[in-house]
Amino acid sequence: MKEIVVISGKGGTGKTSITASFAVLGGNDVVVSDCDVDAADMHLLLKPDFKFSEEFYSGEIAYIEQSSCTGCGKCFDVCRFDAISFNNSHYSIDPLSCEGCGYCSQVCPTSAIINKSRLSGKWFKSGIKTGSKMIHARLDIGADNSGKLVAKVKNEAKTLANKEGKPFVLIDGSPGIGCPVVSSLSGANFVILVVEPSVSGVHDLKRVYQVVKNFNLKAGCIINKANINHEKYEEIKDFLNEENIIHLADLPYNENFTKAMVNGMTIVEYDQGELVRILTQTWEKIKTIV
Repeated sequence: MKEIVVISGKGGTGKTSITASFAVLGGNDVVVSDCDVDAADMHLLLKPDFKFSEEFYSGEIAYIEQSSCTGCGKCFDVCRFDAISFNNSHYSIDPLSCEGCGYCSQVCPTSAIINKSRLSGKWFKSGIKTGSKMIHARLDIGADNSGKLVAKVKNEAKTLANKEGKPFVLIDGSPGIGCPVVSSLSGANFVILVVEPSVSGVHDLKRVYQVVKNFNLKAGCIINKANINHEKYEEIKDFLNEENIIHLADLPYNENFTKAMVNGMTIVEYDQGELVRILTQTWEKIKTIV
């Protein structure tokens, strides 16, 4: 089983649209893993059935047992996150502000404050329209530890792929270089970088590749909207040559990408022209590489 991770240095490069297209082209050979848990949207294109779900707990949150609270206010005095407030004659904790550090429970003279495991979101195992499976998740509003949820999603996808004898796990990673990206890259066999030829696109490509380089991972690059800025396109090509990154494909700007998304479809389902040919050839090239 080979693990292919698709990432981008910035949002809006077409990363998820391209990943979903590869999922359709890969069909039943691919277990899809949506690791962009902070802003998951792969489900819009692959139509999962949400057949199985499980709550995900990570980190801690403080809770005040009102029957034991004397209202001394010591917890309020020591909280540095402004998570504790006094209203209606009692103290309470705002779950969005609480960092679960436990300091308040340490100073409480009556042990009225305890730390509980924080419900951070849910993860799902779904059948999708390709006939294969997808592991995906939803991080709750204001929840942290997205890297741990990514690790959970990845591990479940790998377990499922091994169990069902699937040759590929295809991972849609988060944009940027944060903890979710690092978690997505761990254990990967091949990384696909999706970039657009713009000032921010070039800058963030170089930045995210430094993360990939630290993992000593083999990488390829797809330049999306390749014809919108010739100068930046050439700059990207020079960078790929300097770093020995495989230049996988150039995708021209095409409004059918947007039309496909509006219709809840991948571009390889919606468009039967040049884009399908390029993406099909690229997927075959990726399979050969890994």
